[in-house]
Amino acid sequence: MALKPHFSAAKRAGDFIFVSGQLPFDASMKIIEGDVAKQTHAVIKNIEMALAGAGAELSDIVKTMVWLADPADFPDFNTAYAQHFPDEPPARATVGSTLMVEGALVEIEAVAYKPL
Repeated sequence: MALKPHFSAAKRAGDFIFVSGQLPFDASMKIIEGDVAKQTHAVIKNIEMALAGAGAELSDIVKTMVWLADPADFPDFNTAYAQHFPDEPPARATVGSTLMVEGALVEIEAVAYKPL
């Protein structure tokens, strides 16, 4: 079942861009199948698209908040995440949590700084 969330993917406030918690949705708003690494790459792609709409990119992210459905997935999540932020990763908090959409293994929200 496709889920249509009710929120803004990204919202600019001055020089900051707040990206809502992103899940591993495909273009038809269905959770992609796969392990936490595959889902992490999909989530970060969704964050990248949200930032592009606000004139920013991944390198502008200063903080992320990550929720994992299973804390045991942390090593595989961290490896996938690190591929997108190889040099100067943003500040990050990561917690285990029950996610709101069945099949989702990871959710990530982000804050970017991009002066106008």
